[in-house]
Amino acid sequence: MKRKFITNLVLIILLNLLIKPLWIFGIDRTVQNMFPDEFGLYSALFNFSFILSILFDLGLTSYNNRHISQNHHLLQKYFSSIVILKIILALLYGLFAFGVALALGYTGKQMHLLFFLVLSQLLVSFTLYLRSNVAGMQMHTANSVLSVLDRALMIGFCAVLIWGKIGGITFSIAWFVYAQTAAYFITAVICFLIVAWKSKFPKLRYDHKFFIVVVRQSWPYALLALLMVAYTRVDVIMLERMPLPQHIDEAGLYYKGFRLFDATYQFALLFAVLLLPMFSKMIKEKQDIHGLTLLSSLLLFIPTIALAIGSQVFRTEIMGLLYQQNVQEASAFFGILMFSFLGMAGTIIYGTLLTANGNLKVLNITSVIALGINILLNLILIPHYQAFGAAIACLATQFFAGFSQYVITAVKFKFKLNTNLIIRLLAYISGVILIGIGAHGLQIAWGFSFIGMLVASMIFAMLLNLIDLKAMVRLIFSSEP
Repeated sequence: MKRKFITNLVLIILLNLLIKPLWIFGIDRTVQNMFPDEFGLYSALFNFSFILSILFDLGLTSYNNRHISQNHHLLQKYFSSIVILKIILALLYGLFAFGVALALGYTGKQMHLLFFLVLSQLLVSFTLYLRSNVAGMQMHTANSVLSVLDRALMIGFCAVLIWGKIGGITFSIAWFVYAQTAAYFITAVICFLIVAWKSKFPKLRYDHKFFIVVVRQSWPYALLALLMVAYTRVDVIMLERMPLPQHIDEAGLYYKGFRLFDATYQFALLFAVLLLPMFSKMIKEKQDIHGLTLLSSLLLFIPTIALAIGSQVFRTEIMGLLYQQNVQEASAFFGILMFSFLGMAGTIIYGTLLTANGNLKVLNITSVIALGINILLNLILIPHYQAFGAAIACLATQFFAGFSQYVITAVKFKFKLNTNLIIRLLAYISGVILIGIGAHGLQIAWGFSFIGMLVASMIFAMLLNLIDLKAMVRLIFSSEP
């Protein structure tokens, strides 16, 4: 299983490295620089629609992924009925989202953009459910390609609209949203055709008894997903809605730093995409999960530590490269957000393992506490420190969530305390800090210093035997499953 994890991780990361940076730095950043005053509203509406969409997924994606991984024969039974259930939930989601939006005071142009963002979230939710079937059947190569298809289409559509000047269209935030919706639609159709072919279902079936059973079993997954998304993204909505003393678009300013934080999360989420079906299968077959857990943890945490420290040391240079306005303000909290990701990395590994093991109750309890911490800190800090305060709240929340889930995992799976590993990790963190400070002081272009720092950090990790590159290469080319 470790060989399968590494080979598919390499594939999915390579595909995402080809596509996601083009989207983030080529399209998304360009649009924000073109419309700096409107992007704060867009980001708030996006997060609003995204958070509510989790509620009406009802946890079907995670639930389905776990169960199909353990029982492939359930695909034909589940698929034709769950599609109908997803359609019903989509209608409920749309009504609820617009009702809440009206209560929050959204009108006119805001509601127009929200309509297409809600439609996009429905398509994304449906696609993720379909991909959970692909992953559950261990079709990791197909799932890797599907993971970047929507972004590849968006890059093409937006590039034509921004630079192609097709049909005399004047590009705007609205057209940016339209392009995303079209890309999500095409991706959803392709995913549907693949799963429909594999499931060989004769027709869609309305089965209310099946719906009730599935909803009862999946709602803890829905609650968990909602809580995790809420304590990660509610800060942007609070910044956009709360009255602040300054006349600065704090939500748009915060999103400048949050974009790279979110991009890092999207890459790290690839670990969870691969690990959930693998952990689920291994737990059912009573295989030892300690080796895969340690391997995936080190492969995620070691680069993340280097990136977090590098982002703090080079924070002003990175923000200056990406944006033209408010660079100093954005760089002040950008480094803090990147450090927050260390806590989120813990959630990705250990939260995924607990989800695969069915420990939803304890995960939901920790997530409720995390959401409470986040909202309370935002209410206290945002009025005084605006976006910087939201970044501090994010840091505290993510570290609580990641550490608490690690402790729970260690207890449930009887992980032994590895003193030698802890010492090497502390040595690695200290060394990377020194490497970062030294690299920043070099009298060369900062980009070369930053990349050199990341490379030197990985070499240092290998010297400390935190990453055994030779062992991974041997594992890839071995016959081990």
